[in-house]
Amino acid sequence: MIDDPRVLVGSRTSDDAAVYCLDARTALVSTVDFFTPVVDDPRDFGRIAAANAFSDVYAMGARPLYALSIVGFPREELPLAALHRILAGACEVAREAGAPIVGGHSIDDKEPKFGLAVTGVVHPKKVRTNAGGRAGDVLVLTKPIGSGVVTTGIKRGLARPAEVRAVTKVMRTLNRAAAEVLAPACTALTDVTGFGLLGHLKNLCAGSRLGARLEAAAVPILPAARRLAEAGVFPGGTRANLAFYGRWVRFAAGVDEATRLLLADAQTNGGLLAAVPRRRLRAVLAGLEGRTLAAAVIGELVEGPVRIRVK
Repeated sequence: MIDDPRVLVGSRTSDDAAVYCLDARTALVSTVDFFTPVVDDPRDFGRIAAANAFSDVYAMGARPLYALSIVGFPREELPLAALHRILAGACEVAREAGAPIVGGHSIDDKEPKFGLAVTGVVHPKKVRTNAGGRAGDVLVLTKPIGSGVVTTGIKRGLARPAEVRAVTKVMRTLNRAAAEVLAPACTALTDVTGFGLLGHLKNLCAGSRLGARLEAAAVPILPAARRLAEAGVFPGGTRANLAFYGRWVRFAAGVDEATRLLLADAQTNGGLLAAVPRRRLRAVLAGLEGRTLAAAVIGELVEGPVRIRVK
């Protein structure tokens, strides 16, 4: 139990980052994320891991200031040139975010791991969390889902070169532009990562004490993810997500198993998921046009218990 009044956001609402108030005008946002490679190219892995870590800051409506790297690397098994490429990719994305990587820590590890601890800043009254949604708000998603399925396809040698390029673009794209549009206009904001779309939507519903209606056909899905899903290619985390979060979901009879699993697919640096008041929706969609990989209206928040109805 955290009782420090300066902690504006802690662990209670399963939000994306912690927020600590310094004064009436400034709050710090802090997050950390790292994982094992999801693609074969070291530079792209660094780009993806960095973009994924920055996403948690954007999901709080904040601006990243700087980052520290977290490295686990098997120095006896892989050439240091691979680590240099990982770091170069991360630095490339950090420059794009305007938040330099200023240091970090590394250990010798049997399997490569990389990520960032990111510190950002936001006005205390402009913090966005997953707990502010209102009944009637429209749900907007800014990237297609399915990266977990496609990266599993990569590991199994089933993904085509064009599909690898497409999913890499999705995962390494910063959520900066989407946040600049959504944060001032939305009532609740989160990013879609390891818990999948259903998991993060459930947390948003729980924080907002509302239910949701989701239109499965409106959710953007990577074409490769659909192809691989229909062939039964899913990571274990995706099945675990559906088994756990499925307790809060009611699927219409016409929603097939592949779609159900895709909606629970564990993402790496997925898009932002926002609850947007209807009166602001037109302006939000206009602002997102051409700046994000998707700008899909996928459902709405509704009065009632924490439950997601998918049709």
